Amino acid sequence: MTKQLPRWMKTIGRVAFMNCDPLFVGLKEDYHVLPAPPSWLTGHLLRRDCVLAPIPAADYAKHHDELALVPEIGICSKGEVGSVLVFGNRPLEEMRDIALPTDSSSSVALLKYLLKQQGIDPRPVEMGPDLDSMLDRCDGALIIGDRALERAKTNPELVRLDLGQAWLDLTGQPMVFGVFAARKDTPIQAVQEAHSALLSRLESFEKDPLTREQVLLHAHLHSDMAMDRLNRYFGEVFNRLDTEHVDGLQEFLKRCCHMEQNISFIW
Repeated sequence: MTKQLPRWMKTIGRVAFMNCDPLFVGLKEDYHVLPAPPSWLTGHLLRRDCVLAPIPAADYAKHHDELALVPEIGICSKGEVGSVLVFGNRPLEEMRDIALPTDSSSSVALLKYLLKQQGIDPRPVEMGPDLDSMLDRCDGALIIGDRALERAKTNPELVRLDLGQAWLDLTGQPMVFGVFAARKDTPIQAVQEAHSALLSRLESFEKDPLTREQVLLHAHLHSDMAMDRLNRYFGEVFNRLDTEHVDGLQEFLKRCCHMEQNISFIW
């Protein structure tokens, strides 16, 4: 009799935003999917709730002694990302305080670094990711994911900074907001099988127009975004972690997370 694997070995964490749709739409049904905000997935991964998950790059820096990076896939940009934005009623340099969301450590670390480089020092205020409440209390607000996309559509006049573009302008490097990681003590075969399943979906999205159309339609039906905007968005956010993005990731971890060690992958 074949020994049944623990449930977590057939569970893959996923960010509860559309930026991972190319990896998860059409994923074979023998995998369970655990959706959660980015920083929550870090806890799920450490507790063995899933075999691998996309987590904030800053969380990998914090837990790199326990976690290993999975190659080829991530949540990346090469300039404007469209879904990691600072909103505000006044220019960035005039903001006295900025509300920071509690659901993504990478965007918060990056924003703090970018503000420091510009000599801007607004008071940080941690809040839940609701733009109206944030701007009721603070001059500015950092919002990520689908919420940022939707509010940029309805309130474009409030957008003050796209963090992906700001990082590229400052460093000349692409930005990696999320990395796929697994615990170092997870059986390698289980990680490889889950990785292969996700990579297969990504390759289909990149090469097959029908698969791309299905992903766009799925995102459209689960959001208020038009198909043409979604088509542009999936040219702003990338799930392919290439060599250039690995270099950008190393730069982010060094500058913004004070991680001096060179990154390494599980294989």
